[in-house]
Amino acid sequence: MIRPRLTRRSLLALPATLALAPALARAARLNDDGLHVQDWLLDSFLDLNQDIEDAAAKGKRVVLSFEQRGCIFCAEMHEKHLASPVIAGYIRKHFEMIQLNMFGAREVTDLDGRALPEKDMARKWAVAATPTLFFLPPTKAATTVRDAASARMRGLLPPPAFLAMFRFVADRAYEKMEFPAYLAQHGDALGKAIAAGTPIN
Repeated sequence: MIRPRLTRRSLLALPATLALAPALARAARLNDDGLHVQDWLLDSFLDLNQDIEDAAAKGKRVVLSFEQRGCIFCAEMHEKHLASPVIAGYIRKHFEMIQLNMFGAREVTDLDGRALPEKDMARKWAVAATPTLFFLPPTKAATTVRDAASARMRGLLPPPAFLAMFRFVADRAYEKMEFPAYLAQHGDALGKAIAAGTPIN
């Protein structure tokens, strides 16, 4: 399985349109725990293999988003990236997105069957910063999320690259190329689609 790797050099070499931000920001709602939320995030029992099965029945994949109170990049993700109808529309069509709290206490059952509170699972999966997104495999697995994830996004990418990562996973392009190569091929067009508000498949 090819895992995406982004470096400062590869990001600096991206087409200029990747730096463009959509002018569609809006205020995000805050939960009692201080996390920004979208009303379409999946509210699940956090049994991740079951979530994978349920999502697959709808033709979707599961993505986990680790966030924390006071995280400026988490806020930006909700107020800019997920405020874009193009980005949010694509995610909602192809993914079930589950929000996790890096310091939370809800019990999460990993793919290997072990259940831990969110904060302990964050340590188990080596989550060091927020947001961190794990793109789960398309079918059930018997290992950990950290080992089975099809892709992992550490930190917040610019909107076109953020959308490209979701498309990279939905298209299963990780089976044949690295993410920077995929982004170089598709990022410019995705940036233009976001700026124009043009939905993508």
